Amino acid sequence: MITFNCEVSQNEFLAEGVGEVHAVITVTARDEAAAGADATGPNATDPNATMTARGVFARPRGDAGRPAGAAVPGDAPGAAEVIILDCSGSMEYPQSKIIEARRAARAAIDALPDGVAFAVVEGTEQARVVYPERRVLVTATAQTRAEAGRAVARLRPHGGTSMGRWLRLTAQLMASRPDAIHHAILLTDGQNGESAKALEAALAACEGAFQCDCRGVGDDWRVDELRQISTRLLGTVSLLREPAQMADDFRALIAKALARGVADVALRVWTPKGSTTRFLRQVSPEVDDLMPRAVEVNPFTRDHPTGAWAAGTREYHLCVDVPPADVGDERLAARVSLVVGGEVVTQARVRAVWTEDAELSTRIDGVVAHYSGQAELARAVQDGLAARRAGDEDSAVTLLGQAARIAAAADDGAMLDRLGKVIEIDDPVTGSVRLRRDVEKLDEMDLDAGSTLTVPAKR
Repeated sequence: MITFNCEVSQNEFLAEGVGEVHAVITVTARDEAAAGADATGPNATDPNATMTARGVFARPRGDAGRPAGAAVPGDAPGAAEVIILDCSGSMEYPQSKIIEARRAARAAIDALPDGVAFAVVEGTEQARVVYPERRVLVTATAQTRAEAGRAVARLRPHGGTSMGRWLRLTAQLMASRPDAIHHAILLTDGQNGESAKALEAALAACEGAFQCDCRGVGDDWRVDELRQISTRLLGTVSLLREPAQMADDFRALIAKALARGVADVALRVWTPKGSTTRFLRQVSPEVDDLMPRAVEVNPFTRDHPTGAWAAGTREYHLCVDVPPADVGDERLAARVSLVVGGEVVTQARVRAVWTEDAELSTRIDGVVAHYSGQAELARAVQDGLAARRAGDEDSAVTLLGQAARIAAAADDGAMLDRLGKVIEIDDPVTGSVRLRRDVEKLDEMDLDAGSTLTVPAKR
């Protein structure tokens, strides 16, 4: 049973005439059964509940009468998994790609416990259900896992690449189990052969139907293309340098997907009349802009889907513009709620207090500053690599140097290692760098794919 709480990090003090409010919302999902904890807390939807100083509510979804920490029978939905394998002609070169792709698919199938609904899709210029033979999900048993493994073993590379069709078929399959938590793995080694318009239409049709983690093997696929898919479908994108990495990666993705026991989670932001949300983005464990997925609840409230959750922590940076007020005034700048299945389960408040004390109004909250830098780092890496590819070396040096400086300040060793394969870092503190002349394409792609990963703020 999962319970949630959220906390706000901000400097609520503003100078006279200022209306820009920043806050980081930290949302923690806790598996009380696993932790053996005896959590208690007010019901977020109870009109008699009181807000704590840290804005903490915690209550399992689906039963308004139960205290936080109580188990809710039948509350956890089932799981549905679709494995999408690129079987285009390029998967034959080298042959190890299709061999390891088949092995990875079998590993993922074998990792599915009894009762999970699943299917396997062959992706070429068409989309075909490899297993089962009908366009529905089948329940995992010893027999169906064995049958699916034999079907996967018969896959052979041929044809082209139409990812939009693969995704549309996956959405159709997921519709056969509407109450499950839907997740897909998409593996490819190449670029989409459809028009950008066709892919966008497919993503619009699939958005909200399932989450999708994308994996690219080799160096012929496009990071921005898979990032477009994974961002719209609330997943991740990652580079697999060698085909032999596929099986372990697929097992890890299945384990992570099956750990998600809470579906249909959204971050709800209310702002008062006259205020506007400038941006809302996830900043940990990776950067993700939530604004394009906003759904209007009423003129003052928007829901931002975040997908299914397991135990863990995610953090969000909110920026709100409020009408400036007089010195001494205090206002509620925003109310942020976590909504599960349409029901509020935890809530926090973002405040604005106007002061003439410059020491208070100029103080920068450390958590907000850290994650502002992490978002800037992601942009600098992506823009710097784009400038490098375009031959604009001056801009590339400036942007990638900025990325190195931010990574060093955040003590992000993994990012510095990735950057060091693309640039010579003379002084990370000042951002003094030089472009390398002999950069492997895989190293550039790895840096691009990992640009949105962040390190937690130190508290």
